[in-house]
Order: sequence, then C-alpha cells, then structure tokens
Amino acid sequence: MPVTYALMGIVNVTPDSFSDGEAFLDADAAVAHGRRLAAEGADILDVGGESTRPGAAPVAVAEELERVVPVVERLAGTVRLSIDTMKAEVAAAALDAGADIVNDVTALRHSPEMAALIADRDADCCLMHMRGDPQTMQDRPRYTDVVDDVRAFLEERLAHAVAAGIAERRVWLDPGIGFGKTVAHNLELLRRLDELAAIGRPLVIGTSRKGFLGRITGSPAADRLAGTIATNVMALERGATVFRVHDVAAVGEALQVAAATVGPAGARDAGTAHEESR
Repeated sequence: MPVTYALMGIVNVTPDSFSDGEAFLDADAAVAHGRRLAAEGADILDVGGESTRPGAAPVAVAEELERVVPVVERLAGTVRLSIDTMKAEVAAAALDAGADIVNDVTALRHSPEMAALIADRDADCCLMHMRGDPQTMQDRPRYTDVVDDVRAFLEERLAHAVAAGIAERRVWLDPGIGFGKTVAHNLELLRRLDELAAIGRPLVIGTSRKGFLGRITGSPAADRLAGTIATNVMALERGATVFRVHDVAAVGEALQVAAATVGPAGARDAGTAHEESR
C-alpha cells in the first residue's frame, strides 16, 4: 500500500506564539500566510487564536472569535480548514465560517459541549494528550511509562468521543509532543510512535520548531527546520499520517522523498490522510 499523509499548515492568529509571535495577528497577514502555505502544498490549514505555549494565558471567547472567524471565512474554499480551539463557542463559529475539523488540545475535556457539537456537525476532530494546561503542563512532568500512559489516555478519549456520538472514523489522535513532557519524554514518544499508531486512528504529529529541538541543537525557534524535518521523517516511518508544521514546502519535500522510500509509492491524501474519512 502507498504511504499516505497530509500536511497541516499552522496559521497562528495570536500575539504570543512561541515561533512567530504576532507576525500574523492582523487578519490580512494571517489570510495571506494561509494562502501561501496552501500554495506551498498544505492540505489543511490549522487556524488558532489562543496560544498554547508553556505558560500562555487564557484568551476570552470574544477575543478568540474576533481573531479567528474572519480568517476562517476568508480562507474557506482554499483547502480544508481546522480550528485549533478548546472552546465550543469558537469551534461552532469556525465550523459555520467554513472549517470542518476541530483540533482540541484538551481532547474534549475543557468544554462539555464540544463533543456534542462535533457529533452534530459530523466534523472531524483531533484529540491531543496534554498533562495539565498550558500554564501548568511543564511543572515537573512525570510518567510511569510515557508511551503507555499517553496511549491509555488517547484510547480513553477515543472511547469517550465515540460514546458521545462522534463517528470513530472522524477521530484523529495526537500524542502532544511538547505538551507536559521533558525532552526525554518527547524523544521516547517519537522512538515508539508505532505503538500509538497501532490504536488505528490517523496520528497527528506536531514537532515543528518545538523547544525540545532547541534544547538538543541549541537553535532558536526560527532555525529549527532541520530538526523539524528529522522528527517528521521519523514519525512518517513510524506511522504518523498528519504533519502539523510551519514550513510546509521544506517539510513536504522531505516527506515526499521519505514516503517514496518507506512504501512502494509515496502518496498524498489531501483529504484526511486516512481513507476512511469523508
């Protein structure tokens, strides 16, 4: 079988992202950036209006709506759109504006209404593992076995989503690289990613420009492309199918070569990176 995968381009409409600051806080700049990522080969654009970097402060619903809805509306019709939010009100408005994927870093734990919303809209969703919340997640994270613990969490959240009425084929899973993990935890998750892929749902990987790469290489966020490519290529080989990245063109080229090597013929799935979906 061909190796299928999708590229998810990051569109941060925030003033405090760890990697691009307030570069795209202005709606015009965010829309132009999203269109540029689509032209570079992004299959999905992930639009977010609340930073989830370590220590990030929460954003009010009204402010988050003001940031993301105009951007989603103007990007609708380019490629598939994902809304990166933990708030059901924001997810609903973004789905109305043209998104069809909800990327919830709390895995449906923050907003009680989120699961029912996704089920009712028949949207795809990404459920991510995070220890604590962005303000507390890096406070001495500990695990019995990080891969076993993350797998158990993702399996439980998948079961919760299905019980809430979300079709299993709509659910993607994300181990949450950098969210409540040490460098060693992140590397162990990447090393044993195949154990998470064995759950059987599309696996989203988000290592792009992350701090653990900088701790290994000493490079600032803007100079972590090589580490990003290395981790994404390894993740592809271990079963990841959706790659959330800032540098779409460069990572896409690397994955194209890697996919051609890993499988009989590398293949892009611009839909959802999983033939069950839609």
